[in-house]
Amino acid sequence: MTTTPIKAGAVGRILSSCLGSDAGRFHPVIAVRTPAASKDWDGAVIAVDSAGQYVQCQTKGERGSSSDVPPTFINDRLWGTGHVVEYFDAVGEPAGKGRYLSLGAGHYTTAVAKITVSYGEDPKQYPAVMAGGAFFYTASFSTGSSTPKLIAAMSTSYVHAYNAAGKEIYNQKKDPQFTGTSR
Repeated sequence: MTTTPIKAGAVGRILSSCLGSDAGRFHPVIAVRTPAASKDWDGAVIAVDSAGQYVQCQTKGERGSSSDVPPTFINDRLWGTGHVVEYFDAVGEPAGKGRYLSLGAGHYTTAVAKITVSYGEDPKQYPAVMAGGAFFYTASFSTGSSTPKLIAAMSTSYVHAYNAAGKEIYNQKKDPQFTGTSR
């Protein structure tokens, strides 16, 4: 879904409010606003430091926050055998009357050339924003008269990763970490 860039000055303020005195160690790789705003979020800034530690700060205006303590993601601790994608946070909440906002992010290995996201049972895949080894995706859904359970199923996101030859090398719908099955 459509995102818009966050201006550089606002990015600095977002990182400062999210990371405090550690903000200066990080440089942003993705800074975008979502297609709709919820009570708590209207975008995200993903930044990385020289040690390869990533942080995802959800934004609301020029304030940033992270639900993780500490808010960093250390690559060598996260990568497992055969993993080409690692996740930060995937969150969702109502975005005004009749709307629901979903967003998520993560990072990927050099084997990945393209990341897409599908939602619920819809097979259509939408491109994720990719930069600096991180990815971000977002969507805004019309809820109409749907029940909360249906909205959650409809907005459940599934990440897909492709190599440079266009071959799918990762599909979250088939990942035993999320499906409870083994390979």
